[in-house]
Amino acid sequence: MIIVVGGIKGGSGKTTIATNLAIIKALNGSDLLLIDADDQETATDFSILRNDVAAARPRYTNIKLTGAAVRTETQQLCQKYKDIIIDTGGRDTSSQRAALSVADIVLIPFVPRSFDIWTLGQIETIITEMKLSNPSLRAYSFLNRADPRSQDNAGAAQLLQENTSLHFIDTPLIARKAFGNASAQGLSVVEIVPSDSKALDEIMNLYRYIYDIKSK
Repeated sequence: MIIVVGGIKGGSGKTTIATNLAIIKALNGSDLLLIDADDQETATDFSILRNDVAAARPRYTNIKLTGAAVRTETQQLCQKYKDIIIDTGGRDTSSQRAALSVADIVLIPFVPRSFDIWTLGQIETIITEMKLSNPSLRAYSFLNRADPRSQDNAGAAQLLQENTSLHFIDTPLIARKAFGNASAQGLSVVEIVPSDSKALDEIMNLYRYIYDIKSK
């Protein structure tokens, strides 16, 4: 399955989601390929850190691709890798569109803030356009970096639920320090010690939902 973690708003936590899902999948025995299609190359930097400080832990393969190569190389590499995750930047780029042209699923995290929710219409347009070349593409939204307690969460969730182009996944991830602490150590939030049970439950709920999508 080819999963794109995308969107057009920076700071929504795309790389955190992509790297955590990649590691959890690797922990479950998958030979996973993580493609960094973001010009900021944060997923690549994270992967280098993980290889340096956590080399004994389950690994995944990481490569950097841009532009049309995201499509052509992914098409070649999907013959070798059953599971591929593509991390894209927070803009409407040729790399992100190339990724969407070959993806099975696109996950779009939204921070429950006006500036983020205002991008929903632009994202809907991109998804509609990309389905012309990739009719099987399925698009999902969810809340990331949400508040522990806030009416903003409920308001943003309602707007995402009302959108008919993206299926809303009701598995919010709260803005917890555990995610940042784990990334700083080259780890997933499911690996850090001491464990943050709430963060672990949230990322595992998202993981299980995504990798059970084929049966839904």
